[in-house]
Amino acid sequence: MITSFSLLSPTKFLPSSLKSSNLSRRNSQSSSSPLSTKPPGKFKPLNDRLHKHLNSGHLHKAISTLDLMVQQGTHPDLLTYSFLLKACIRSQDLHHGKLVHNYLTMSELELDSVRFNMLISLYTKCGEWTKARMIFQSMGDKKDVVSWSAMISCFANNNMEFEAISTFLDMIKYGFCPNEYCFTAVIRACSKAENFSIGEVIFGLLIKSGYFDSDVNVGCALIDMLVKGSGDLESAYKVFDRMSVRNVITWTLMITRSTQLGYPNDAIDLFLDMVFSGYMPDRFTLSSVMSACSELELFSLGQQLHSLVIRLGLASDVCVGCSLVDMYVKCVADGSIDDSRRVFDRMPKHNVMSWTAIITGYVQSGGRDKEAIELFCKMIQGPVAPNHFTFASVLKACGNLSDSDKGKQVYTHAVKRGLASDDCVGNSLISMYARSGKVDDARKAFETLFEKSLVSYNAIVDAYTKNFDSEEAFQLFQEISDIGIGVDAFTFASLLSGASSIGAIGKGEQIHGQVIKSGFESNLYICNALISMYSRCGDIEAAFQVFNEMADRNVISWTSMITGFAKHGFATRALEIFNRMLEAGIRPNEVTYIAVLSACSHAGLISDGWEHFKSMYQEQGIVPRMEHYACMVDLLGRSGSLVEALEFMNSMPYTADALVWRTFLGACRVHNNTELGKHAAKMILQQHPQDPAAYILLSNLHASAGQWEDVAEIRKNMKQRNLIKEAGCSWIELENKVHKFHVGDTSHPQAQEIYNELDQLALKIKELGYIPNTDFVLHELEEEQKEQYLLQHSEKLAVAFGLISSSKPKPIRVFKNLRVCGDCHTAIKYISRITGREIILRDSNRFHHIKDGTCSCNDYW
Repeated sequence: MITSFSLLSPTKFLPSSLKSSNLSRRNSQSSSSPLSTKPPGKFKPLNDRLHKHLNSGHLHKAISTLDLMVQQGTHPDLLTYSFLLKACIRSQDLHHGKLVHNYLTMSELELDSVRFNMLISLYTKCGEWTKARMIFQSMGDKKDVVSWSAMISCFANNNMEFEAISTFLDMIKYGFCPNEYCFTAVIRACSKAENFSIGEVIFGLLIKSGYFDSDVNVGCALIDMLVKGSGDLESAYKVFDRMSVRNVITWTLMITRSTQLGYPNDAIDLFLDMVFSGYMPDRFTLSSVMSACSELELFSLGQQLHSLVIRLGLASDVCVGCSLVDMYVKCVADGSIDDSRRVFDRMPKHNVMSWTAIITGYVQSGGRDKEAIELFCKMIQGPVAPNHFTFASVLKACGNLSDSDKGKQVYTHAVKRGLASDDCVGNSLISMYARSGKVDDARKAFETLFEKSLVSYNAIVDAYTKNFDSEEAFQLFQEISDIGIGVDAFTFASLLSGASSIGAIGKGEQIHGQVIKSGFESNLYICNALISMYSRCGDIEAAFQVFNEMADRNVISWTSMITGFAKHGFATRALEIFNRMLEAGIRPNEVTYIAVLSACSHAGLISDGWEHFKSMYQEQGIVPRMEHYACMVDLLGRSGSLVEALEFMNSMPYTADALVWRTFLGACRVHNNTELGKHAAKMILQQHPQDPAAYILLSNLHASAGQWEDVAEIRKNMKQRNLIKEAGCSWIELENKVHKFHVGDTSHPQAQEIYNELDQLALKIKELGYIPNTDFVLHELEEEQKEQYLLQHSEKLAVAFGLISSSKPKPIRVFKNLRVCGDCHTAIKYISRITGREIILRDSNRFHHIKDGTCSCNDYW
């Protein structure tokens, strides 16, 4: 074992002076008589020809001449063999190197340490470490510092860290003084976390040796060891500052490691210091600093770097090209991929990294997944083979399109190329099926994995949460805990997403407890997920508490809180948080402005909405997207300004899509404007003829106006097209169990008690002045039947169940998949008044906090 050498006392191994010369090397050089041995005179022309070929760089011809000499019974001298070995080493020609070694053995010339070291170098650089070790072991007392250094480097280069460290310690034990090459190699062997403690001891030896701040290679090796072995960038900086000699490689190493450890600002500062110090960046420097630029989304700096790349003549370099593609993808404010594509198309040569970078860019840009798949098809027709990262990106594109058939075809290519068993590909396949709504196929893909890692479990947990099967997700969480894999931030975030998707606040609170026990309570990613979970489960104050307790916040944290307040109808608080965000120097993004505009829309703040819409581009440089225009249409439509909303849509810089028209149609439905509603439905169906939402909204609009013939015609049309209306349902979570209700539902075990409670409530609220609004019954029925139908709406059933199943101080939280009906909204306000209970209702648009007969929406929703 390595520890048997008493590593805690490094000075124990040191001879009296690390600066003493090496005796064995001098002895070997004193007996160098074979160097003067010349071939017989008649072979001199052959010997001269051999040297001539070597001097001209024609190794093959030199070897042919050597063959001829051996066939005629002679050998060149030891010096000529040295020249032959050097040529083989330079060209890494193992085949001819072995041939030279064989002839050298046949010559029976006595080898000295120099020739032995050349043979070690030959086999080391050609990847034959076993042969190199055999030669080293056969050297006996001819080993010198170069021999030891060559073997330590050999082991370090072949990922044999234990052997490298052992050889270094043996070297010291036998009285040799390590030089800068020995230290560089052994420090590289200590760059893994498991060897870092040994590296610290060797660091102590290095300081005593005097090589610490005098050799650039030693300094680079130390920086790498500190960063890779312990993530200690601060100590790496200290080493960097102590280095008396630096070169481009040293600067590039520090820039690269700073970026990799999550300090892109420091990386950029280092780059600027490097340039101001007079060093010229190379392709690796520029690639690293562009990665830092990408992380910070510094588009202006990225453009300047691109200009520098062109001036330095590096625009055609594949490595630089990949970084430029990635930089333009991540830095462009509007998510445009066009600049990245131009860089990609101008590259004279492509490798797997450049192809993967541009494909991934299209996937990440949003809405460009088809083009990503087209690029992949083009790639596989050429000479560059996709790798596991390429397949992962393309499978994600298929998932974004919910195209599992295309995903299966892509996976078939991965199978043919032997990459199907790769974890990255397998996990991406699970996610692809999940995004396509094929959760059973996702589970099959999970079960077929040869080894299930935490990433695999996270993928399948996320699959279940995305498909609203939180129970199965929580069971898998228990399985992860039982087998001892341990969970990470992504696991908790997925589970919190699952809880929020169904409004299971009890489950969410349990997960929050697990988060605290696991020590993740300060994790930024999880805190953001907690804000979203509490907000979506109806407890906005708990979400705000998590937000206030965060030590660090990013744009997602602020945006999540603004969204939460907006959805809960607290527009003033949402705008206050937005102003605090700006004061804190956090730059809002596109999603932030969607939340801000939604807050204005839900509260009817028209002038504020216009102000923020205009400031998006004027103050933040954010070009409004279709979602922002939809928010403005919603803002105008909710207020009843339908004509103004239509004029705004017609003035948009691009054609309104189905989302905008659907928003407008919803406003027409609320304000009973049948003519404009018909026009909106027509525009939607031109773009999406199979969109059931357009038919349903138009049908409801006709039903509100009592135009039953038109309703019947629309429903007949839907039936012919096999379009199905999403069934309305409401649910409530009690004691970690979700209870779901549909209109007129009698399947619940407590159905009789629920309907008895509803009957009592109906009598009491009518006494207070409640009058059933049968306009919300969109079926042709008698008035009495309509009243009975209204009473059996799913949200009323859920509220009644909550009243008979929970204690008074706790609020009742009900969730509905569709917009709450106006009559239910009115009835629940009365119910809150007579029962003294707070009722929180989440529908497809927002939250309604109903207490003492009033709602947070102020009847404006």
